[in-house]
Amino acid sequence: MASLETPICDFGWKALDFDLPGVDGKRYNLAAVKGEKGLLIMFICNHCPYVKAVRDRIIRDVNELAGYGVGAIAIMSNDPADYPEDSFENMARIAKEFNYPFPYVWDESQEIAKAYGAVCTPDFFGFNNNLELQYRGRLDASRKEAAPPDARRDLFEAMVQVAKTGQGPRDQIPSIGCSIKWRAE
Repeated sequence: MASLETPICDFGWKALDFDLPGVDGKRYNLAAVKGEKGLLIMFICNHCPYVKAVRDRIIRDVNELAGYGVGAIAIMSNDPADYPEDSFENMARIAKEFNYPFPYVWDESQEIAKAYGAVCTPDFFGFNNNLELQYRGRLDASRKEAAPPDARRDLFEAMVQVAKTGQGPRDQIPSIGCSIKWRAE
């Protein structure tokens, strides 16, 4: 299982639209999930130890960011053929079990992950209200295990700044996680 870091933020890069099925039976696109002050797009999955370590923190931060007008969506792009834990059925189970406060959608073709340049799970893309990229960093200092409870909340602080000013912090620490499980071509 390869661990990868995300590239540095390409400030101003425009979010690309998508139309993906959610585990709740609905379809989602940018307009459906964008908040008044911004949008957080997360590439996550069910099996990755990096995601499992921060799942509760992601839920906490998304809930709090909603109060700042930031919408959120989680996209699962792994090929479940080799990772059955990432199947659509298991996505629905996990979303229900953890009461995800955001749509959890499946990028079955992997086209959206490729278009966004997603490389790992978790991979966070924070956009302002004009859907311009302002954050491409880590959630916090967590790795395969959760950071201490008092760890700096990098993603949360960055997205609050984006909501208030439209601009993300210039200094960002890359996210680290398991590589996206690409389908054999």
